[in-house]
Amino acid sequence: MKIKVTLLLFFILLIDHSVLFAQKIERPNILWISVEDISPLLEAYGDKTVKTPTIDWLAKEGITFTNAFATAGVCAPSRSSIITGMYPVSIGTHNMRTGPHYAYREPEEETYKTYRSLKDIRGRNVPEYAAVPPPHVKVFTEYLRLAGYFTSNAIKTDYQFNPPFTAWDEIGKNAHYKNRDKGQPFFAVFNFEITHESKVFMKKKDPMLADLQNLKIPSYFPDIPEVRQDVGRVYSNIIELDQQIGKLLDELRNEKLLDKTIIFFWSDHGGPLLRQKRAVGNSGLRVPLIVRLPNGTMAGTKVSEIVSLMDLGPTTLSLAGITPPTYMHGKAFLGPFKNKDPHRYTFGSADRFDEAADMSRSVIDGRFVYIRNFRPELPLIYRNTYREQIDMTRKLIEMNQQGQLTGGALYIFMPTKPEEELYDLASDPYEIHNLAYLPNHQSKLSEMRSALSAWQGEIGDLGFIPEYDLVNMMWPGMIQPETKKVDFEKTGNKLLLTCITQGATIGYQIDDEIGSKRWRIYNGPLPITSYRKIAARAVRIGYKTSAISSFEG
Repeated sequence: MKIKVTLLLFFILLIDHSVLFAQKIERPNILWISVEDISPLLEAYGDKTVKTPTIDWLAKEGITFTNAFATAGVCAPSRSSIITGMYPVSIGTHNMRTGPHYAYREPEEETYKTYRSLKDIRGRNVPEYAAVPPPHVKVFTEYLRLAGYFTSNAIKTDYQFNPPFTAWDEIGKNAHYKNRDKGQPFFAVFNFEITHESKVFMKKKDPMLADLQNLKIPSYFPDIPEVRQDVGRVYSNIIELDQQIGKLLDELRNEKLLDKTIIFFWSDHGGPLLRQKRAVGNSGLRVPLIVRLPNGTMAGTKVSEIVSLMDLGPTTLSLAGITPPTYMHGKAFLGPFKNKDPHRYTFGSADRFDEAADMSRSVIDGRFVYIRNFRPELPLIYRNTYREQIDMTRKLIEMNQQGQLTGGALYIFMPTKPEEELYDLASDPYEIHNLAYLPNHQSKLSEMRSALSAWQGEIGDLGFIPEYDLVNMMWPGMIQPETKKVDFEKTGNKLLLTCITQGATIGYQIDDEIGSKRWRIYNGPLPITSYRKIAARAVRIGYKTSAISSFEG
């Protein structure tokens, strides 16, 4: 009873602080530190392998979320959920990767290959495409822009569709909050790639900053030199990440913005190695998430309630004083619009990863992990050309082929998967002892199985549709649909801009702005006396952007 009362008081305090914070600071700046491919291998989460003073400072000054999870164990599906606040399997963004969407392309440069040697589960060619979510789904940054925020992203997108040209005021390697208008609040994203999977093999000849004798080797790996070297590289890259983040925070300090800015630190999914990246369990989905509020608000707090990366958008809107849209699956976990009903579970998905097609779903309640494998005939560790550039991956595949693996390493190389997996993280943090078929765990198994089934029905899991057919549903005849042109209509002394494409957002430029890369977002009739000429175009996510229309007053 004492524990329950303490938790109740804590969450009341959390809500009160969030409301108080929103009342004290009107339209705060918001900074996202987006990093790649790291599990909670940080001192703030109890891992003392390497020193990360900058991230430690954020944790001491901020709120550490100890049960934060991605919706997918790989970047593009995960990032699609972050930018939309939706589960990837509900909006058709769950297959990795749909096209060349790593960074923003201008509308005129958005082209797609019709053949790329990738197959769906029926062996049919999967062309490049942009996923088309339902028409009501928007990128959440548009809501910030409509509220007067300057939004910038340097540089990664990778949303499974080309970002609408209305998503950001600035996007690219030079995008920066410094370019906003005087007094304008900003939402800025800086992406750090130093910890990405590719850096494990690309940086293998760089100086090693981690002590290879003082490493935490997961029990699903054999302790061999190749494993120790690559696990060490993961920690070494985290040290470099910490240094890079420190430089960004120094900029904020020098500009006296540190205590006027809310800072989010998060990774897009779990670690870069086998049984981490692309995995649908705790090892692939659990991530570090730290939020620092200005002026020491809730400094040093740890929150154990389940949060999802798809909650980042609604939470950012909430902290900016904007009511999050009700259609979003994500829930605000801070701010005046903090959701009063936090997630009981987090759900994950794994589908096609590059050339390997599979389908698994997971449910995590913070302690137990349930995984349902819809293609149990396939191995857990499938062949993937990209990740086999890592030395230890190739070595483990070779050892498995020669029958040299034992224990946890042998377990993850199972030739086929069980239909159901259940792990107790309290006693089995590395998820190598499947409890699904033990009599004394049937109650928990039934609970998690039912939760998964209910969730799949509720959100309309599109993973059951072969990808070729899914693309044909979004792009009829395998041709990208096109957003219709913007129409202009004078009504009295106002000009009305409309587009008949359902779900389209309209961007416009006036007078000297015309021809530049920055577009305003249309939000209602414009006074005719405020311009000489207007250019406008529209876009729906996944559609080709419309041609430019113009109007002269």
